[in-house]
Amino acid sequence: MSKNYKMYLGGKWVDRKSKIKVINPYDNTVVGSVAAASRKDYSKAIEIAYNTFRETRELPCYKREETCRRIADSLENQADKLAAMMARELGKAIKDARGEVTRAIGVFKVAAEEAKRIGGEIVDLDWAAGAEERFGLVRRFPIGVVAGISPFNFPLNLVAHKIAPAIASGNTIVLKPASKTPILALMLAELIDQTDHPKGAVSILPGSAKEAAPLLEDPRVKLITFTGSSEVGWWIKRNCGDKPVVLELGGNAGVAIADDANLDYATTRLLYGTFAVAGQSCISVQRIYVHEKIWDSFLTMFVKKVKTLKVGNPLDPATDVGTMVDSQSVENTLASIKAAVKGGAKVLVGGKGKGLFLEPTVLVDVTRSMDICAREAFAPIAVVFKYKSFKRVVDEINNSIYGLQAGIFTNRMKDIFYAFKNIECGGVVINDVPTYRADHQPYGGTKSSGLGREGVKYSIEDMTELKILSINLKA
Repeated sequence: MSKNYKMYLGGKWVDRKSKIKVINPYDNTVVGSVAAASRKDYSKAIEIAYNTFRETRELPCYKREETCRRIADSLENQADKLAAMMARELGKAIKDARGEVTRAIGVFKVAAEEAKRIGGEIVDLDWAAGAEERFGLVRRFPIGVVAGISPFNFPLNLVAHKIAPAIASGNTIVLKPASKTPILALMLAELIDQTDHPKGAVSILPGSAKEAAPLLEDPRVKLITFTGSSEVGWWIKRNCGDKPVVLELGGNAGVAIADDANLDYATTRLLYGTFAVAGQSCISVQRIYVHEKIWDSFLTMFVKKVKTLKVGNPLDPATDVGTMVDSQSVENTLASIKAAVKGGAKVLVGGKGKGLFLEPTVLVDVTRSMDICAREAFAPIAVVFKYKSFKRVVDEINNSIYGLQAGIFTNRMKDIFYAFKNIECGGVVINDVPTYRADHQPYGGTKSSGLGREGVKYSIEDMTELKILSINLKA
């Protein structure tokens, strides 16, 4: 039996007649219905958050640390329940869902540590004559109400990446989760509600983009942090007035496999990097560049391993690839594959879909202008190219409107640092897939992939303002 979930508005559970139905993409059953927030609800939550900020800004760091640690402990206690809901709500394979819950626990643990490290510094100001006995005390102060907007593909961890740094830094937050996957966010709200954190500091309101307009328009909102598509992210930036924004957007991740790479390890990691979460990750591997000396060996080994992947029931522990989020995503991807094949591309494995399942797919003989290569696939697909020159392959990785993360499998230090210097992206991962992300690292992209950086410490920097106390002892 499906459950009705209330929204979490200003520290209270509020129901509405208007509902959002959450459908299990695997079997099309109703997982639950969620109270849909109206424009007035978002405005009310902002008002409450604005007033509650007077309290949260005064919280000592040990209080903020305690809240984050208690949430982490509660997530750990509820891990199996949360992972099962993720498999039902999103169709994510249970093994990947468990991994995401573990990551969200880590985010709140990191936030607990960072709550104690916001600090500041002493700056000597006596750099010029006449400034003797002057120094500055620099500190970071919370900015106020943060608006968070999170996507469907990581319905717990990316919510944690908005809420945890807001709590740790003494801010308040109003968060809009994705309408396709709002239940995990509300389950997190239940855990937050059990802490001693000031009521009203956190609101989680599922709703449509139209109804959530106050998050962009209300001057009491001091920062918008958005994770989602490039189109929506840049639209938000154009339509939010003078508010600062942090945008973590799309990608088209490239990986180079050099001739000195460990092929067994590289191909195994590429299985995860390409097909985990059914490829529905902004740092999912999409373009693979293989040195000509190992081309045949790589393809033989990689295709053989891809064929072993199990596609099926997300709740089955043996399943490697679950469903895609909706039928339109499957249809669009199949159309891109068909267009590529018509243009001369070859499908080495996969290429077919059934219902909301799409087979793990590998293509060769793809041209860079084809949608399957040039656009973000957001599906379990990789296109493989042959390369000869390392410098040229760096140019090819850069040949994209996106620049989130890239991966290089090599042990040649000169090439490693050439890639680090010259690849136009937010992160270069050596001897692993670009899908790797530590939750405390600076994470974000260049070009169409975004603006600013996430990762708890770096989110806290965005959620705080520097202020200097300039002191003249000579007076």
